[in-house]
Amino acid sequence: MRRLIALALLGHVGLLGGAFVFEAFGFAPCAMCIWQRWPHAAAILLGTLGLAGLAPRLMAAGGAVAAATTSGFGAYHAGVEQGWWEGPAACGSGGSLAGLSAGDLLSTEAPSDLVLCDEIVWQLGLTMAGWNFVLSAGLAVIWIVAATRRA
Repeated sequence: MRRLIALALLGHVGLLGGAFVFEAFGFAPCAMCIWQRWPHAAAILLGTLGLAGLAPRLMAAGGAVAAATTSGFGAYHAGVEQGWWEGPAACGSGGSLAGLSAGDLLSTEAPSDLVLCDEIVWQLGLTMAGWNFVLSAGLAVIWIVAATRRA
């Protein structure tokens, strides 16, 4: 069980660390990218507590929930990027101009680092969100196996 928890923990460290490395290289995250980071952080905390001996089965079950959550966010985000469904109104480029004043429309002071959730900024077969979906789903399986294994 400890090896599986350690493996899953390292997977989450790698995925979250990779997100920060991409950001350091100029790939600013959108709002949905940030959503995907929080469950990784939770899984890292749960895995660390599990390895420290604090209710390892319970921590592994929590890690499975965290991994499934970020995987679900990744699937949703990948679908938004592909145009399969709409994303949150505040996160996409397909929103309407309703609610904007003439001053807002004419303003040249729009944030230059605004990243829209429905635009693909990097892709290698899958987008970053797609990779998060697939890899986090795999981590969820590892967590589930760890939670159901005898110590």
